Amino acid sequence: MENNETNLSFEGLHPRNKHIGRYDFAQLIKTHPDLNLHLFLNKAGEKSIDFSNPIAVKALNKALLMHFYNLEYWNIPKSNLCPPIPGRAEYIHHIADLLAASNGGVVPTGNAVRILDIGVGANCIYPIIGNHEYGWTFVGTEVDKQSLLSVETILSKNPKLKENVTVRFNDNKRHALKYMLESEEVFDFVICNPPFHASAEEAAKGSERKSKNLGQKATDKPVLNFSGNNNELWCEGGELGFLTNMIFESVHFKSQCKWFSAIVSKKTNLKPLYKQMKKVEVKNSTTLHLTNGNKTTQIICWQF
Repeated sequence: MENNETNLSFEGLHPRNKHIGRYDFAQLIKTHPDLNLHLFLNKAGEKSIDFSNPIAVKALNKALLMHFYNLEYWNIPKSNLCPPIPGRAEYIHHIADLLAASNGGVVPTGNAVRILDIGVGANCIYPIIGNHEYGWTFVGTEVDKQSLLSVETILSKNPKLKENVTVRFNDNKRHALKYMLESEEVFDFVICNPPFHASAEEAAKGSERKSKNLGQKATDKPVLNFSGNNNELWCEGGELGFLTNMIFESVHFKSQCKWFSAIVSKKTNLKPLYKQMKKVEVKNSTTLHLTNGNKTTQIICWQF
């Protein structure tokens, strides 16, 4: 198995990422005036929002999606995760580079490129970015019915997006891929942001730590943009268990999916996951190291 561990590492955001630099709040307010309700001057005298306030974070995300990705409508239930848009865009742009590597160095665009998003969530974030930036079509799967309804609402109110994105309900949480693919369909890339924690208790502790980092008191409830519902935050076996199963399952769909990939939040999980890849005879793999400020995210990608 060939492992190109460092050949796609980048410092800072991807050059095609629309969110390089500081937020231009003046422009964002023109697109979504309600964002102005959450702005204040920080200690440096610069406009900002309170990132521990889930309503403010949601307003910022809505402004970003409407301004940069031409959405007419976007909303999510209070119980669901509110994704950081710049980091989600990184995933899309870097897999575009992997697709370009086998296409003469040119990123393939248009609706002939098909992406399978395992766990599309209530926010539909990857299809929104991928369709706008590259014209790709998406199939999103989801185990939570409320999240699926949220995505369907977003699609119904954004006609162009609806033409290129479909969603499927997965009523079997033990399988990420089985029963989700039709017999003859082929995908260029599978993407996945798996549940991080192994239990509800572990998820609650993680939310509390993030709240403290944002300056909340320990007695406060974790902010909603970090809480999320159970399906988004934890699953039996946690991230390692989920991805180990996904790698095992991928063997059965190697003729239908050219690339498989997933976010790996815990760097210590990389070694056992690559061990699992070796067991199932993965032929080629790479780890993308995406850096955003002081945070680094790993994405494992593999193909047969």
